[in-house]
Amino acid sequence: MNWRKSSFSGGGASSCVEVALVSAGAAVRDSKHPAGGVLSVPIPAWRRLVAECSGAIDS
Repeated sequence: MNWRKSSFSGGGASSCVEVALVSAGAAVRDSKHPAGGVLSVPIPAWRRLVAECSGAIDS
């Protein structure tokens, strides 16, 4: 998987997640514990989350 970290997280961020886009939607993990669990988010839910977050950032 190709994991990506938010550009908002900075180099020494202590609370950051990484996201990998997969065929079923998105996989999300804690960047501090990459070998830990992964949250799988279906495509419709991922799209809603991104839309909601984009609106919050733009406001």
